[in-house]
Amino acid sequence: MIQRETADSVDLSNNITVEILAANFRTIRSYTLVAGLCDELAFWPTDEGLANPDSEIIGAIRPAMATIPKAMLLKASSPYAKRGELWEDLKRYFGQDSKVLVWQAATRVMNPSVPESFIAEAYERDPANAAAEYGAEPRSDIESFVSREAVEACVIKGRFELPPMKGVIYSGFVDPSGGSADSMTLTICHREADRAIVDAIREAKPPFSPEAITAEFAVLLKSYGIKRVVGDKYAGLWPRERFETHGIVYEASAKPKSDLYSELLPLINGRRIELLDHNKAVAQICSLERRTARSGKDSIDALGHEDIANSIAGAATGLILQDWSGGRAIFEVERRRAAERANGPSPFIPNDQPEFDKPQWAKNSVEWAREQAGEIVPHPPREKVGGTSTATRTTDDEIRELFSATMKG
Repeated sequence: MIQRETADSVDLSNNITVEILAANFRTIRSYTLVAGLCDELAFWPTDEGLANPDSEIIGAIRPAMATIPKAMLLKASSPYAKRGELWEDLKRYFGQDSKVLVWQAATRVMNPSVPESFIAEAYERDPANAAAEYGAEPRSDIESFVSREAVEACVIKGRFELPPMKGVIYSGFVDPSGGSADSMTLTICHREADRAIVDAIREAKPPFSPEAITAEFAVLLKSYGIKRVVGDKYAGLWPRERFETHGIVYEASAKPKSDLYSELLPLINGRRIELLDHNKAVAQICSLERRTARSGKDSIDALGHEDIANSIAGAATGLILQDWSGGRAIFEVERRRAAERANGPSPFIPNDQPEFDKPQWAKNSVEWAREQAGEIVPHPPREKVGGTSTATRTTDDEIRELFSATMKG
């Protein structure tokens, strides 16, 4: 009965071909199908902004079966989150008198040969995961991070990039990559009152040369006047050394990406961020999931790639959610003063933030506490400001230097 066999298909003598295909709604449309099996459907992308959401693929399969009487569409999967085509079928048809048959059964009901002790150990390790994997129960500890409507409300239609502007202070965040698996991304933002404005996004898709992309990103950063960039803690000293070669100081983010996403959420829901008209960025933000661990702590991540979303979250939250302590507070206050001297009053930061009449650390900051304990001595004001930043100077050095110079002015 088998006439020909390849790595992905088997041709039968009755003119039927059994073939394994990637889940792509475009390629499926060229087939006539007598049967189709959607394997592990619960783990397919569900957001309509992604390349191949489950609804689009199912929508392409049905017309391919239209001319075949009694064609059969099968959907098989371990449960996952409470969303998507599989979840909708379970809600609509399970236990109902319908032409669609839905069965839900635990592993040992379907396959009694699986040892009960094996499943018991899985429940002991992670009850939520085991209930889905072996108990056929959709997970209640996973939910969508943010709605697509909220994200799209922050998108400025037709704005794909903003050029550098004089007198504006920009911030950048990099999500590095070695060039073989993940993309390397960069987002540049600036702040207007209490809003983060996304100015530029860059993505280098693998494969690529990390050295070449670092050089390209450094040129873009310099065009926006950025001499210091923050980024993911990736591969030890590699990003720092590469960027310093091109005159950019690379500072590892103190926060994991899950915390950055958590801080991004109120900016999106409160429409305190302006996003570029960038479909992939929107899709990645919408694909983020919130999970609750056994400890009760939430974590936010995506099943697929979210490199652009990570760089947006890092750049935007770093601008808006400032830690009002130490040198950062001095820098923000002085930035407002400089703007007021040039252009009159400007709401760079909230008016209730502390003012400083002379160089000092913000009260109750880490630096202030160490100074009170006699662990550090304040740097004296410098006579003149250097024109460039180098890899050997620290953030606090630059802030003190800026503050001292402007106080004299």
